[in-house]
Amino acid sequence: MGVRRIAPTDVGTVTELVHELARYEKAADQCHLTPEQLSAALFGEHPHLFGHVAEQDGAVVGCALWFLNYSTWDGVHGIYLEDLFVRADHRGSGLGRALLAELAAECERHGYSRLQWWVLDWNTPAIEFYRALGAEAMDEWVVYRVSAGPLRTLAGPTARER
Repeated sequence: MGVRRIAPTDVGTVTELVHELARYEKAADQCHLTPEQLSAALFGEHPHLFGHVAEQDGAVVGCALWFLNYSTWDGVHGIYLEDLFVRADHRGSGLGRALLAELAAECERHGYSRLQWWVLDWNTPAIEFYRALGAEAMDEWVVYRVSAGPLRTLAGPTARER
């Protein structure tokens, strides 16, 4: 059992894990990630996505995909955890905690001020797990998103001309 940085040879398996996460979150039809997209994001010329994998008996069974955010109040970066997933048959083995501990260590090594993520309000097992680690819910904040048609409308025609 262990956690390490994602390698190019892990991309196919991690793509499968992301799709498994989408199924778990009841949103499989919204997940369109391809191995080519993930590989480019992680290992392209200027990567902005980073990742770790959790292994059990030599097989990748979990992952954490993350990127840097920035706190203007703290004046330093932090880590935003986009996806944390451990296959169902390996949950409770300590791998989820090990992935989060590695991200916390990444924060400490680089002087980042926080590690944050979102969790669906119905995902009680995850919420209990995060609370047990000392994570605090940011209940006073409401998440907003602009995507698809509204994003194109907001960008306006000049965005397409550039």
